[in-house]
Amino acid sequence: MTTAKPGVRPVIPHFSSGPCAKRPGWSLQALTDALLARSHRSKPGKAKLKRAIDLTRELLDVPADYRIGIVPASDTGAVELALWSLLGARPVTMLAWESFGEGWVTDVEKQLKLKDVTVLKAPYGELPDLSKVDCDTDVVFTWNGTTSGVRVPDGDWIAVDRKGLTICDATSAAFAQPLDFAKLDVVTFSWQKALGGEGAHGMLILSPRAVERLESYKPAWPLPKIFRITKGGKINEGVFVGETLNTPSMLCVEDYLDTLTWAKSIGGLKALRARADANAKAVADWAARTPWVTNLAAVPATASNTSVCLRLVDPAVMRLPADGQVAFVKSMEAMLDREGVAYDVANHRDAPASLRIWCGCTVETRDVEALLPWLDWAFAEAKAALPKAA
Repeated sequence: MTTAKPGVRPVIPHFSSGPCAKRPGWSLQALTDALLARSHRSKPGKAKLKRAIDLTRELLDVPADYRIGIVPASDTGAVELALWSLLGARPVTMLAWESFGEGWVTDVEKQLKLKDVTVLKAPYGELPDLSKVDCDTDVVFTWNGTTSGVRVPDGDWIAVDRKGLTICDATSAAFAQPLDFAKLDVVTFSWQKALGGEGAHGMLILSPRAVERLESYKPAWPLPKIFRITKGGKINEGVFVGETLNTPSMLCVEDYLDTLTWAKSIGGLKALRARADANAKAVADWAARTPWVTNLAAVPATASNTSVCLRLVDPAVMRLPADGQVAFVKSMEAMLDREGVAYDVANHRDAPASLRIWCGCTVETRDVEALLPWLDWAFAEAKAALPKAA
């Protein structure tokens, strides 16, 4: 049995979890002041990069004694720089409950080949037991699991008097969830996530404790040039005032500046979080009254307000084999794409078969609300196409 197509369509159908939707009202005209065909090391080039760092500090309320740098290769590059530069001095505890956390475990165990590593894992939809984390070890974790839609509820589980460093991949949490910087020594994120900037550039935020580690410890392995943020045993201060390790795209810098300026204009961090919360609530309220779907996050307090993941629970779908469930979700995604109402809403390839709706601050709540009846329509159409035995 099928349902009629809804009468209202999202104005902006961009619900991808990365790169994410551009800020409301964005157009190429926003980039007309980009410093093109000029050196990023010129006076105006350095000024723009420094402005990006300063606005990041202001909007995220980063402590004054924390350093902020622009680094290559998106959030991935920022995390890798931290892992390769800082780990090895102490035992390490790795937390993983989705694909990106699993990736950092692989890097530490198989690439860096550290020996004293404790891995605390949880299945998709759940968190590891945070009470088991030994904060006298270095701790590596994602604040928000992008592919599971599960986030840590707060930083209360991190000891104030910890001996180890906390390295936090916050790429789908920054600008949407309260980051407890007093508990975090390294924070990373990318421009193309919460604020919908362009890709390829990452942000690295370091506490004084992380800087102390960098200046007192030298890894046993060689570091590529794009990971080297010390000189002569001291932190390279230039990196944290806009002297980047490689050539950045000044077009992307301009786009990031535009998103930061927009964020400031609407009320800063409080307003950004409120927008994401409103979007996630719209999905949660709909899921609560929709029998065929439920939030992948098992505990509501840990449910993401950005990468909202939805597990299909209809008996006919649940009876399908795993690859059939994936094909079912993909068929829904294809229908929504053809109608131009939602792009890229199937979850990550490593996640269980599920939908993933980006609800970050650059998405308008009215577009989320317009999308939800279309999800019902696509589900009904996909179910009607199942073989009768299913």
